[in-house]
Amino acid sequence: MVNCGDILRRANIPVTKGAKRKEKSQAAEGSSVRATISFPPELYKVLEDIARQKKVSLAWVVREAANDTSRRNGRCSAR
Repeated sequence: MVNCGDILRRANIPVTKGAKRKEKSQAAEGSSVRATISFPPELYKVLEDIARQKKVSLAWVVREAANDTSRRNGRCSAR
């Protein structure tokens, strides 16, 4: 079995143990935050169909759903 760390050390390349994540900065007022979201295939198809019918992006449909959920739960909406 090959150990990549050993190969990198022999090549005199520094090896970092564990991933170092950048601190998440606060979004500036009025700017958007990017997120990656996974959906079950059936739900994704439904969301795509809604977007197609309304002639909007899938992102718009997801933002609207998030805003609606936020309002129903008494939280501040993005609007």
